[in-house]
Amino acid sequence: MKIDRRSARDAGADLIFHSGKIYTVDRQRRWAEAVAVKGGKIVAVGSDRSIQRLRGSRTHVVDLAGRMAMPGLVDVHNHHTRGGQLDLFEVSFPASLSFDDILTRVRARAETIAPGEWISGGIWSSELIGRLATPAAKAELDAASLGHAVMLRDDSLHNRWVNSEALRIMGVTKATPDPADGEIVRDGAGGEAVGLLVEKASALAERALLKSLGNTAKRDIASTRRAVEMLNSYGVTAYQDANTTLPMLKALKALDSKGQLNAWCVGSLPAFDTLTGTEVFGEALIARRKQYRTAHLRPDFVKLFMDGVPMTRTAAMLDAYKADASGHAVVCHSLLPVPEVVRWIARAEELGMAVKVHCAGDAAVRDILDAVEIVRDFRGPGPAHHAHASYVDPADIPRFKQLNVVADLCPAIWFPCAITVANNAVMPEARANRYWPNRDLQESGALLAAGSDWPVVGLPDPWFGLEGMVTRRNPKGTYDGALWPEQALDLATVFEIYTRNPAQAMGLGAITGSIERGKSADLIVLDRNLFECDSFDLADTKVLETWFEGRQVHAR
Repeated sequence: MKIDRRSARDAGADLIFHSGKIYTVDRQRRWAEAVAVKGGKIVAVGSDRSIQRLRGSRTHVVDLAGRMAMPGLVDVHNHHTRGGQLDLFEVSFPASLSFDDILTRVRARAETIAPGEWISGGIWSSELIGRLATPAAKAELDAASLGHAVMLRDDSLHNRWVNSEALRIMGVTKATPDPADGEIVRDGAGGEAVGLLVEKASALAERALLKSLGNTAKRDIASTRRAVEMLNSYGVTAYQDANTTLPMLKALKALDSKGQLNAWCVGSLPAFDTLTGTEVFGEALIARRKQYRTAHLRPDFVKLFMDGVPMTRTAAMLDAYKADASGHAVVCHSLLPVPEVVRWIARAEELGMAVKVHCAGDAAVRDILDAVEIVRDFRGPGPAHHAHASYVDPADIPRFKQLNVVADLCPAIWFPCAITVANNAVMPEARANRYWPNRDLQESGALLAAGSDWPVVGLPDPWFGLEGMVTRRNPKGTYDGALWPEQALDLATVFEIYTRNPAQAMGLGAITGSIERGKSADLIVLDRNLFECDSFDLADTKVLETWFEGRQVHAR
C-alpha cells in the first residue's frame, strides 16, 4: 500500500516543546527534553530526537532554549472572584500598610467616586485588630471617608472594619444583637459599635454592600475573568475555589460557555450562610450544581466552617487562649457539633461529593477527624475530604493518612508574618509557633496540597509560598527568623505539593498535575532552573509562558 507521506506529516503533533529541561513531576520519568501535544493533550514525553519524529508540516514548535518547564501549578484553596474583584473594583493594599496609610488610601478613593458609592477592599493586618477596636479609630475612618460608607476586609477574610455610615446603612444600633457565631465589637463604656465586625457579623456589611451594587452579573464575570488571568500569570492552571456561591457559578459557566475559562476550577458549595452574605446555600445550592457543571467547572465539594481564626480567639483550640482585656481566659469550641458534621459528610458522599472544611484550631481539626472516622466506620472507604488545618495536635497527625483526609495547606504563612505575630499575642509562644506542621504531616503519609487563600495573601503568588515551605522564612525579609524550621521540606516534595497532590485532592489527578501522556497540556516555562538556584531566590521566579490545554494563556 502506498503511504501518503504529506498526509502523515500533516497528522503530526499540534505543538512541540523541545530543547528544554522539563521537570515532569512524573515519578517514572522526572526529566525530559521535549513534549508533544495534540488536541490539547500530551501525546508524548521524551528526548528531543524521539519527539521531533512527531513533527508535522503544521506543528507549532516552541524552542525552550534550555529553560526549565514544568506542569502548571494547582492552587487547592483560593477565593478567586474576591481576588479579581479586589484588583478591578476595590481599594487594594498590602497587609503591611500602616493604619495611617490605610486612611490615606480611603481618602484618595473617596475623592474620586460618586456620592453614595461604597469604599470596599483590603487587606488590613491582623496586627491592627486592637487599634481598630476603638471609637477613635472609627472617627478617623469617618473623617477619611468623606461621607461614604466603608468596608475593609482583614488578612483572614473573616473580619471587617466599617465606618459610621456603613453601620447606619446596615441598621446597626446599640440594640442590635450580635448575630450567631459573630460579634459587633462595641465600646465598653457606651455600647456603641466601634466598627470592627468579627466572623458572621461581617456578613451584615457584605449584604449591605451587595445591595448597593444592584445586579452584579457583569461585575462577577469581569472579576472572575481577571482572577483567572492573574492566576495564569503566576503559572496556575487549576484551582479550587474555597467558598463558591451561586453568582460565582453563574460567572464561571458564562466564561466557559464562551471558551474563556482558561483553568480547571473545582467549586466548594457552602452548606450554610457564610461571611459573604450569600442568600442561596446548603441543599438549595447543591441541588443546582449539575446545572452549572461545564467542561472546566466541577462543583464537587461542600464547604463547612468549623471555627474562626486564632488572632480573634475564634479558632476552636484544645487549650484556652491568653486572658482577654477583661482578664478572662477564652475557650472557643467548634461552631458545628460532631453529629451535624457527620450528617453533612455522609450527605456529601451520597451525592458523590466531598467536603472542604475550614478548621483553623486543633480542636476543630480533631472534631473533623472524629466525624470522618464515624462516617468511615459506617460507610467504609470514601472520597478524600479536605481539612484546611493550621494547628494540629500531634496525636491527630497520623489520622490524616488513616482517614484519607487531605491536609489543605494554606495560606502561604508558614513563616513569620503579620498573622503569626497576631497569633503570638493571643497564645503562649510555644503553642502559637507550632503552626503548619508540614514535615510531620508529610512523614506520616498524609496527602499535602498547597493553596494561596488569595486574597488572604495580597496576590495569588505560589512562588512566595513555595519558598516559605522550603525555608520557613519570610521571603520578603519583613519579619526576622524562621517559624518552626524543623517543618521545612525539600524542593522536590514541595513541587508535588503544588502540582500532583492538589490535582489528586481535587479529583483532577487523571487530568492535570504532571506532564504525562494523556493529560491536559498544562505547562509553564520559567526564567530559571529552580533546582540550580538558591532556596532564598525561589520567590523571585517569573513565569515566562503559561499553556492551558495546549493554548498559550500568558506570556511575559
